[in-house]
Amino acid sequence: MSTADPARDRSPVTIGTRRELFVDSLLIEALKGATLQMHAPQPREVVLQHNTPWEGPFSLYHTVIRDGDRYLLYYRGWRLPEEPAVYCMAESGDGIHFERPELDRHAWQGSKRNNIFFAEEPFTHTFAPFLDDRPGVAREHRFKALARDFHGERTTRNSVLNAFVSADGIDWQRWGNEPVLTDGAFDSQNVSFWSQAEGKYVAYYRTFIDKDAFASGTTGATTRVRRIRSIMRATSDDFRTWEPGVLMDYRTGERPAPVEEFYINQTRPYFRAPHIYVALPARFMDRRPAISAEEAAAIGVHATQLAACSDACFMTARPGNNWYDRTFMEAFVRPRIGASHWSARCNYPVDGVVQTGPDEMSIYIAEHYAQPGNQVRRYSMRLDGFSSVHTTHGGGELLSKPLVFSGQELELNFATSAAGSMRVEIRDAAGKSIPGYSLREAIDVPGNSITGRARWKNGTTVGSLAGRPVQLRFVMRDADLYSMRFVGAE
Repeated sequence: MSTADPARDRSPVTIGTRRELFVDSLLIEALKGATLQMHAPQPREVVLQHNTPWEGPFSLYHTVIRDGDRYLLYYRGWRLPEEPAVYCMAESGDGIHFERPELDRHAWQGSKRNNIFFAEEPFTHTFAPFLDDRPGVAREHRFKALARDFHGERTTRNSVLNAFVSADGIDWQRWGNEPVLTDGAFDSQNVSFWSQAEGKYVAYYRTFIDKDAFASGTTGATTRVRRIRSIMRATSDDFRTWEPGVLMDYRTGERPAPVEEFYINQTRPYFRAPHIYVALPARFMDRRPAISAEEAAAIGVHATQLAACSDACFMTARPGNNWYDRTFMEAFVRPRIGASHWSARCNYPVDGVVQTGPDEMSIYIAEHYAQPGNQVRRYSMRLDGFSSVHTTHGGGELLSKPLVFSGQELELNFATSAAGSMRVEIRDAAGKSIPGYSLREAIDVPGNSITGRARWKNGTTVGSLAGRPVQLRFVMRDADLYSMRFVGAE
């Protein structure tokens, strides 16, 4: 890789006042009696059922965008594979209750009373929008999207991506006459965004890799795998001209991670820490049927969706890196109870993570693909709550790598039990505790807070240590530390 691996870099990490989540090992020097633990989102209500005549069983490839005080949910409406697809939108004031606006844009069976905003094939198979928050972006280009087209014969090999722009997210125009990305397969949801951290547009998109190998499954069976769905990454200064894409790799810290097949990648900057890209890929287990033909027939699963099953995973990427961190190999969202959750292409995450309460964020999962009950369900989590440094009642410690911060106080997103505890010691670059910030002088702060503060006998102020390398030692019992940042005037 051309970019240095931060897990191998021993120089101090400059974090300033940015929020850091414990989703990888970037800041971790050592864990003692503590582990990195992923937290499962909690299933909530169904927010949309694809039960209109123009939507139906094959509706998929959803994107959720928060634009001020409104939430926009974009998705493909598709009744049957032999029919044309359309793109639709629903909107909400809270991210929980979605309604279909009557957009009066495209007729369906003679009526424009529908929520279809785009109906131009072949772009309506994979249309993936985002809200462009680049400083100075033209108002008419506030929304952008990538959509699949073909050069020549309509085959995966001839797929390309075209750029689209919109002022309001409803009326879209193709931006330029030529494709902007041509080095992928693109037969999936291909996402893009403006990266504040990189100062560039970034795209993550579908490709295939050839792999002649025998891979052992959890059952001990072997399957010959030749073409693996994988992910490429490309960057652009203007969204029109892109650098050649680079194949993404997978790592767990310094070690290579097993290669798995991902159908969609759903990679976005996390809205509270945009220097961390959160990915919610759909793990596709091809040739791994989980329901019988009889079960499928009983619930109306389309015959094309019997040979695989899927779940949702969690991984992260750092700006400029050509690899995903797979600290957590387990499922982020497991398929729910019932055969309707176990056919192929179920459990696909919606592109986007949004805040839906003072201390809550939400993701969304598409359920019952290629079935009469195709729908989208909301899942909730605490803010920053993808994963944490976790300790049991027996206690444990986290020692950070040397870091350089700005600010006056150390803010902690953490939770303990009533019997649990959380204390913070600050050490110098040589590993010695700094007077006034030793463990003996640290105040235990039990509780459950998104914006807690580390405390010592002399108070919460740490501004005198700003700008110099320090190490943080968290001593915890029956506790979780989700994120941290230094706050206050520099």
